[in-house]
Amino acid sequence: MKLDKRERSEKPYRPCAAMILFNHAGKVLVAERNDREDSAWQLPQGGIDEGESIEIAALRELEEEIGTAAAEIITIAEKTVCYDWPSTNGSDRRMKWQGQRMSLVALRFTGQDSDINLNTAHPEFRSWRWVALEVIPELIVPFKKPVYDYAVQEFTKIRDELRSENT
Repeated sequence: MKLDKRERSEKPYRPCAAMILFNHAGKVLVAERNDREDSAWQLPQGGIDEGESIEIAALRELEEEIGTAAAEIITIAEKTVCYDWPSTNGSDRRMKWQGQRMSLVALRFTGQDSDINLNTAHPEFRSWRWVALEVIPELIVPFKKPVYDYAVQEFTKIRDELRSENT
């Protein structure tokens, strides 16, 4: 895991926010990507535009990816986590960036499950579900696993507090 560091490369890391969206039971929303044939689950995430705050980017990306921004920001992890895109990733992004520098944002979902709508302007996911926080590292592609491990480490206490509020 690369915390607040850059690899020796001429390319920068793309600023990005990953949203750990907790429901009232302390479970986390994950969504299955629709651009892969195999099953590929992840947290909602997306780039932070120049001049945009992490908070604004997080809520904007939720709206763009899961059709709702019905959430309250709880906290942002103190450190960012960088990961490199694999060499097999032939996207245009790899031409410009080494990988992504993730800011992890914990949020409380304030809507109803029916508010989640993956049929957005540019759909990225084919399905979604609520899972236990500890499960998320098992669901992600290997090169992003350090980000998800850090999310579990950082937000277990928040998950526990949410559970106790609702018991």
